[in-house]
Amino acid sequence: MTFLGIIFGFVVWFLVRYLVAGIYTVDQNERAVKTVFGRAERLSDTPMDDPLLEYLRPDERERYRYPKLRIIPPGGPYFKWPWEKIYKVSVATQTINMASDLETPTANSNGTILEAVTKDQLNIGLTGQIRYRVAESNLYAYLFGVKQPIIHVMGYFISILRERIANFEAPKLPALTDNAAATDVVTVMAGISINDLRKNLRDLNELMDRECISSSARYGVVLDASLITSIDAPHEVESALAAINTAHNQVSSDISLAQASADQKIVQSRRAVEIETLKAQAEVEPLQALATTLRSLKQSGPNALDTYLRSVRLKLYGQAKRAVIETKN
Repeated sequence: MTFLGIIFGFVVWFLVRYLVAGIYTVDQNERAVKTVFGRAERLSDTPMDDPLLEYLRPDERERYRYPKLRIIPPGGPYFKWPWEKIYKVSVATQTINMASDLETPTANSNGTILEAVTKDQLNIGLTGQIRYRVAESNLYAYLFGVKQPIIHVMGYFISILRERIANFEAPKLPALTDNAAATDVVTVMAGISINDLRKNLRDLNELMDRECISSSARYGVVLDASLITSIDAPHEVESALAAINTAHNQVSSDISLAQASADQKIVQSRRAVEIETLKAQAEVEPLQALATTLRSLKQSGPNALDTYLRSVRLKLYGQAKRAVIETKN
């Protein structure tokens, strides 16, 4: 009985350990990948013309050419054998503070402010968030390409962000006026890097989205959006920047008022010219019509003009109450 009990216990343990425990399900926001003896089930190799690789440099495409895997969709129950292993991945969009350091939580002021250096050697603090999700089309890179893909993506994003901030230049704007002094003030204000960054924060976010679009091919993580919410200058220069910005706003206001006044005067002058032109045309048109009539009469015959003058003279005599006639003595 003891030997039979041992056999029965082993069979029960085997069924529970390897058969019942081999049943699994996949949640709605998850995708799963199965490995057999440590090798993931593959469908095919990624072709070189795959859209996933088009955002990489030509010399990087072969390096990040990961195979396509057979993905287990949500549902179940599914079954796996003891020599098989299931990797589940959440594909839901997640948010992380861009100053977070997953390896050293105390870095970046305990994950609250990310420091960077501008082109004029000014240390600034950045706050914001990053939205990301796992690329379902490149699970191999996420699961087997690197050990900690989120850490790699964060380092990749921060390195690009710091490089862009160090070289960021605001788009060139046309001069508001021909006045040299006002133009110089606008140029000086545009040369202050933190002002450029603050005024073009949306452009910086869009630039980072374009620069990080290749992260799905590199690490299997899609960066949906980077949301830089504020840029803080050091305390010792914040007051100086405020004074400069106040002066700039005052100069911009004066320039706008002067330009509006000049535009109004130009419109008035243009309108006056149009009125005088119309008056001159109104005075010239009767003379031109009379000249045309006289020319036609002259072409009609030698006595036509005298007859016309006599008719006009009689008409004038009929309208006049009194006439003075010169006589010859």
